[in-house]
Amino acid sequence: MVDMGLAWLFGLLLLAIVAMLAILVVRAFMGLRPGSVEDAVAVASAAGRMDRPHGRSTARQILDQRFARGELTADAYREGLRVLGEDR
Repeated sequence: MVDMGLAWLFGLLLLAIVAMLAILVVRAFMGLRPGSVEDAVAVASAAGRMDRPHGRSTARQILDQRFARGELTADAYREGLRVLGEDR
């Protein structure tokens, strides 16, 4: 009877080890290290703020880039800022 209980425990332990290995392999192929899922979420949520210089929106960045490339006149640029509500 005791041997049967140990076999069940061993099987459960083996299943847990296989599951952990599978998770580690998937994370390795995805470029994630253990514990980095939380880091990835934090980076993704902060990316919306960090990729915008001085807190500017993506639309404002595009407007700035188009103006810098000469695609927009100064009047069109100011109108774009007014429409975006960033003309302050």
